[in-house]
Amino acid sequence: MDRRAFIRTTGGGVIFAALGGSLTGCSSRLPTEALAAWQDAEKETDPRRWILAHAVLAPHSHNLQSWLVDISRPDEITLFIDPTRLLPETDPFGRQILMSQGTFLELLDLAAKQKGLRADISLFPGGVFESKKIDARPTAHIKLVRDEAIKPDPLFAQILKRRTNREAYEMRVPPQKSIQAIVNSSYPYPLSTSYVTQDDPPFMDQHRRIAKEAWRIEITTPRTMLESMKVLRVGPKEIAQHRDGLSNNEPMLRLINALGLLDRSTAPGPQDSTTVRLIEDFNAKIDATPAFYWLLSSDNERTTQINAGRVWVRAQLAATAEGLSMQPISQAIQEYAEMQGLYKEIHRLLTGNQGLTVQMWARLGYGPAIEPSPRRGLNAHVIKV
Repeated sequence: MDRRAFIRTTGGGVIFAALGGSLTGCSSRLPTEALAAWQDAEKETDPRRWILAHAVLAPHSHNLQSWLVDISRPDEITLFIDPTRLLPETDPFGRQILMSQGTFLELLDLAAKQKGLRADISLFPGGVFESKKIDARPTAHIKLVRDEAIKPDPLFAQILKRRTNREAYEMRVPPQKSIQAIVNSSYPYPLSTSYVTQDDPPFMDQHRRIAKEAWRIEITTPRTMLESMKVLRVGPKEIAQHRDGLSNNEPMLRLINALGLLDRSTAPGPQDSTTVRLIEDFNAKIDATPAFYWLLSSDNERTTQINAGRVWVRAQLAATAEGLSMQPISQAIQEYAEMQGLYKEIHRLLTGNQGLTVQMWARLGYGPAIEPSPRRGLNAHVIKV
């Protein structure tokens, strides 16, 4: 849930990152340069760059931002996956990475419409990836065409406001009209969405139990925990340098880092105080969740995975428009060995053994105001030819 809040010191002791939020003279706000892409998107004057500057604000698993674009041909964009930005432990088949390609394409499409352009998107122009392997071929080719019939999508207005909110939510059920707006946002794509609220306590209890156990498995499995630790960015210098991954700018953790006492090479043990506190923190936030949302598909093909990402970001934008927050709780739908039991259980719960695939599972509610996640900026994604 909040993979930012862990650390082990080199001496073997454990520091929980959230403990040090009150050191005098220190702020936990993210450095300005790490958030510059959010302010700079509207400043681009070239239409294609303006469109892409909005697309790179899309949500991405672990905030890896594994998007590469070739813009060497006028009015065209070819999208690739950066092979150095994958999640082989928690996403061994690349399903979440493909969904993250979909979030990018949906924001690109929304931004193109805002400019009166039609984005003709062809998926996998060099051939579709294997079901369990990602390769170097492009995921999409986009042709931008001026079209007087194109109308802006109201969801575009929410791109700069969208956040993935990992905090505790208010325990009040969102109104039916707001939830329905989120569900209705998926209309362009052949996937189904559903939800449950705390008005159905037994069903909510099942969601909470599975979510908590899945989180426990991820953080007590060393290789999956280390995958998150490797992209942990601590303090303004690291956050500004990388502008990706899992950022933590809490003063105490910054102090430990500055003293050279952080050890991100070894995962904390199941009984370490770091692990215990992470589980307690996650469980408290799951308990402070008034609704859950999920997204189902009839198959798990690569094209479907991309379209699932498009639906997911539309749902987040629609939630933003309604003053609501959403956060993926993806652990139980990850496809690695230790998660197999809960993967089957969440599918039984949400699909009723109908052979459907759960593409997204998320918290939904009213969250506090938060900063956006760091972004690398458009130039970091453009392939130099």
